[in-house]
Amino acid sequence: MVYSPKRDRTTDAVIPFSQKLAAPLVKTAITVLQINLGKRCNLACTHCHVEAGPKRTEELSPLICEQLIAVIQRFPQLETVDLTGGAPEMNYGFRPVVEAARQMGKEVIVRSNLTIFWEPGYEDLPEYFARQQVRVVASLPCYLEDNVDKQRGAGVYDASIRAIQRLNQLGYGGESLQLDLVYNPPVPRNTNFALTPDQVKLEQDYKEFLWNNFEVRFNRLFTITNLPIGRTKDYLHFRELYVPYLKFLETAHNPDTVPNLMCRNQLSVDYLGNIYDCDFNQMENLAATTAAGQPLTVQQLLDANSLDLIAEIKTANYCYGCTAGTGSSCGGSLV
Repeated sequence: MVYSPKRDRTTDAVIPFSQKLAAPLVKTAITVLQINLGKRCNLACTHCHVEAGPKRTEELSPLICEQLIAVIQRFPQLETVDLTGGAPEMNYGFRPVVEAARQMGKEVIVRSNLTIFWEPGYEDLPEYFARQQVRVVASLPCYLEDNVDKQRGAGVYDASIRAIQRLNQLGYGGESLQLDLVYNPPVPRNTNFALTPDQVKLEQDYKEFLWNNFEVRFNRLFTITNLPIGRTKDYLHFRELYVPYLKFLETAHNPDTVPNLMCRNQLSVDYLGNIYDCDFNQMENLAATTAAGQPLTVQQLLDANSLDLIAEIKTANYCYGCTAGTGSSCGGSLV
């Protein structure tokens, strides 16, 4: 899908996100390092804001991998290393970063599409995850097969269920090894927009259906709003729904979500070593900067011996996707 840059203008219909805030967004102490290892993926999902896929080749370099490991080893304030992609498992540096973080006692989150387990060369991933005691956060945008395959491709639902069954055999979904699932709503096809369902109620529905039909279990469900970026933005422009969808999100803005936004205690790193406030800003090339306005890199964090160099979080109108309703983050609802 192709759209004209002229159509990026949101016009006066949408109040700028920054004007909704009582004060500029500022960082708290950084405790989460989210790393996008690259855009290589075995899937090409319609809702993917990263626009990842099998034909993408961008990935971490050995130099940036070394820098990231140095950050993980140097800063005890980091509690969580959150690995994403693409399929993070397919990109350079995945296992070295996992192992460095686990050796330092950090929680490691792997955002897996589950189907990667059945690709040649990746069959040992479930056992590797269990050995490293990584927390798996996996996309399953619905508990019904038809809805999942429409979003992610034919056969993805079946492959995902088999992957969850394999993880369950290794102890995932119990007390010691955590498996969380992620719900994404379908991309809007018309102006009948809707917020994500109640997370607690939907989690109960997922657990009941998946256990009754497949005897699989998981720990938590996260509901995540489709932000109007990446492929979703292209699709909305194609349908001439971009501005109406933004306006819908703006109208649903909930100020109670703002203190819990994930950008506040997180740094997002791309495969080139550039720093962003969050993964969404990363995909829109909205770089984090110092008080002097200088874009940040991983090397600068090491040179300054500090993770807390950002004066103010960068925002844009798509941030309404994180503050609409009960809120949305990589950890699901915010309130």
